Amino acid sequence: MARIARTILLAAAALAAAAPTLRAQATAADSAAIRAAALDYIDGWYAADGARMERALHPELAKRNVYSDPQSGRSRLIQMSALTLINGTRNGGGSQIAAAERTHDVTILDVYQGAASVRVRAATWIDYMHLAKWNGRWVIMNVLWENDAAPPTSPTPRAPR
Repeated sequence: MARIARTILLAAAALAAAAPTLRAQATAADSAAIRAAALDYIDGWYAADGARMERALHPELAKRNVYSDPQSGRSRLIQMSALTLINGTRNGGGSQIAAAERTHDVTILDVYQGAASVRVRAATWIDYMHLAKWNGRWVIMNVLWENDAAPPTSPTPRAPR
């Protein structure tokens, strides 16, 4: 009886020791898939690759930006659907951005079960994304983006008097 109890205890200890490793492997696979979806999105945009962009997005994607009208000071909401973004990508996307300026730094902010938050630093903007595991694939559901501030204009230098 003691031998059976010891065998059960050793088996339970082995399973307990392996559990974090199994979870870490799943997390590593999810992290890689999340990163791949974010890179398909931004690199697809730069390359004008509509198929790559489409692969990254859920069909019901909502992409938004809050824009402040400089004349009225009022906020305005700019919205794009998945189809608008895919067609924009196919029609040239960010291909006019010089290769040296094509930043695509992906930071996974959080992952919880089938949901993830990601930050992508792009050429002149930052995208905050929500991804979901949809039918076994990580896809982008929402994007909120913010453009870099325009560089300040310097006053025209005056000629010395």
